[in-house]
Amino acid sequence: MGVKLLLDKAHVEGIRYYDVYRREGGYRSVEKALKMSPADIVEEVKKSGLRGRGGAGFPAGMKWSFIAKPEGVPRHLVCNADESEPGTFKDRYLMEFLPHLLIEGLIVASFALGSNATYIYIRGEYAWIPDILEQAINEAKANGWLGKNIQGSGFDCEIYVQRGAGAYICGEETALIESLEGKRGNPRIKPPFPAVKGVWDRPTVVNNVETLAAVVPVINMGGEEYSKIGVGKSTGTKLISACGNINKPGVYEIDMTISVEEFVYSDEYCGGIPNGKRLKACIPGGSSVPILPANLLFKTAKGEQRMMNYESLSDGGFATGSMMGSGGFIVLDEDQCVVKHTLTLARFYRHESCGQCSPCREGTGWMEKILKNIETGKGKMSDIDLLWDIQRKIEGNTICPLGDAAAWPVAAAIRHFRDEFEWHVNNPELCLTQNYGLAHYADAREVVVS
Repeated sequence: MGVKLLLDKAHVEGIRYYDVYRREGGYRSVEKALKMSPADIVEEVKKSGLRGRGGAGFPAGMKWSFIAKPEGVPRHLVCNADESEPGTFKDRYLMEFLPHLLIEGLIVASFALGSNATYIYIRGEYAWIPDILEQAINEAKANGWLGKNIQGSGFDCEIYVQRGAGAYICGEETALIESLEGKRGNPRIKPPFPAVKGVWDRPTVVNNVETLAAVVPVINMGGEEYSKIGVGKSTGTKLISACGNINKPGVYEIDMTISVEEFVYSDEYCGGIPNGKRLKACIPGGSSVPILPANLLFKTAKGEQRMMNYESLSDGGFATGSMMGSGGFIVLDEDQCVVKHTLTLARFYRHESCGQCSPCREGTGWMEKILKNIETGKGKMSDIDLLWDIQRKIEGNTICPLGDAAAWPVAAAIRHFRDEFEWHVNNPELCLTQNYGLAHYADAREVVVS
């Protein structure tokens, strides 16, 4: 069994409630943190190597150290619980079953950043979870962990839950801030960055649910000990939302030292592919990261074993690699159609574009229409190159990364599965009733050693 830092108590009956959580060692990190200086807490998080678990993977301690500290101006911590990336559901699991773990991490982070008013911004579709969070907040407050003069430390902190209206764009931190202020969730141009001008033009740090929950073990065990778990710059543990054509879908905690092959096929994790089917492709980090064919998933282009960590998954760049992203691990077996799945993702990004930037507003719609034509047997061979050209002109030309998130799946699908797109064009009637199949996507690749 791998190391478990976040889910080690998830099986304990009643862990959702304060009394059980406290009995199992809850809020020890707050007790420890309140005896430290805020600067020392930030230093411990830096030493831990903890990276943002929302997708970008930016070092959390470094992000905290950027927050401006103008005299007399309040600072804020905002928890990004707008988990809307298709294939990702780990934050939902944490909030639903371990709400006090998140609250504990929020208190420690609030103390380190000097935030007396902290916010949890949660996606609208998680309709039942705000009640769970509110209950946990009330329990924490009743026991002296929130409110005025927490545990006699002189530090005041309140946590507020703010429901979103169900917009993927509000997962982007500046759009989230706009929505939190009561405005339309359009991303802001940066700079200024939220660390300087965030919520109500005050210095703000926005962190993902899993990132803030991970602060608890970092403080409990110390940054250096935490950094020894994992490998290289992929320290600590990572929650993976596994779904698709696997025997055991669910949320798994890994220490990032296991191989992708072990994660897919071992009984401890995904348990292999149902009905003896073969693996065709996988999206390893949520819908926005590049899809990989089977022959690039388990081994890199250099022929090395691919591991479940940030560096190994991105080995080869977008040409032959992908990203850890938000940890949404989507497995496709030999019966799946890559064109159809790419259309599904393109439809999602077209629907969720805020429309502020013309490359994204127009380009996502064009990509959806072209993909629909190809999928339904109405495509032309020139459409494939047109798709490539459109995604290339979206990527890097928008205010926020939603444009990139829409472009990358299309680019990777064409890059690795172009023959499947061509088959749809050349077989307009057959593609309506039959899938292209596994083809050569699982065949061993010839590795050229220079």
